[in-house]
Amino acid sequence: MGILRLKAERWERDRAGSRGEGVGTGQSGRGLFGFALLSDADSSERVLMDMRWGLVPSWFKNDDPSKLQFNTSNCRSDTMLKKTSYKGALLKGKRCVVLADGFYEWQQQQSGGKQPYFIYFPQTKDAVDEGTEGDEEWKGWRLLTMAGIFDCWEPPSGGEMLYTYTIITVDASKDVSFIHHRMPAILDGDETIRKWLDFAEVPTQEAVKLIQPTENIVFHPVSTFVNSIRNNTPECVAPIELGAKKEVKATPSNKVLLGWLKNSQEGSPQKKENDLPKWKSQFIHSPSPKKTSADILQQWLGKQGEPAAKKHKA
Repeated sequence: MGILRLKAERWERDRAGSRGEGVGTGQSGRGLFGFALLSDADSSERVLMDMRWGLVPSWFKNDDPSKLQFNTSNCRSDTMLKKTSYKGALLKGKRCVVLADGFYEWQQQQSGGKQPYFIYFPQTKDAVDEGTEGDEEWKGWRLLTMAGIFDCWEPPSGGEMLYTYTIITVDASKDVSFIHHRMPAILDGDETIRKWLDFAEVPTQEAVKLIQPTENIVFHPVSTFVNSIRNNTPECVAPIELGAKKEVKATPSNKVLLGWLKNSQEGSPQKKENDLPKWKSQFIHSPSPKKTSADILQQWLGKQGEPAAKKHKA
């Protein structure tokens, strides 16, 4: 995941564990960490936090969070209001947006192996690698915005608070269902994100209606190099040709990836339909004159003059 250069009203870091050097999600002795956006408890501010992936419920009584006996990395949308691990936090308005360049999913092959794919938002053709600094308009990679639930856990014997999150999943949309039958719940657009985060004005029963599959995603196959969590380089997201099994050399620049895909669409020979699964073709598209990803990134990180949040509605 690329370096995040966003201007939030407040940045908070979970002091219980530091992020590793890996971009996107960091590894430390206490688990895998990632970025999540949430609303402040007392106001309408948007807060960017570094939280551990894998929700630890506030009621967990063991001093070691790794002793939790079940996997809470993902949370099914159809059971999140039933399971005690998530229900309490969700009803208290602990909704967040998990940020990432994209996500990986593995397609089961008839041979017994699994083919990984990288899945992400469509990018505008003028997107640049490093984005911009300060108050300038953001022109970088459009981050994927996934719906999540977070909670705050404190060791029973005392110690630092640990913030953790889970990513909500839904049935896969039609375009990616050939890869896997599930996908993250993706929040597409400023208004959807605003409603999900606004626990003060949008009650839980209304907010959960936002959790739906989306077709506004694109994807390409990548090398099995990504299968090892120790690998965290541009090669992980570099596209490959499935028919030839020939990998495209990766560089640190997202512009190379964008350029490669554009050139391959325009100049490469047509492959037979049965040679490989069809890629989503809208990877490159012209920016919308009405709203760009830059507008969305600036707006959902906070707006001037918004009223203070009220007590959340369950």
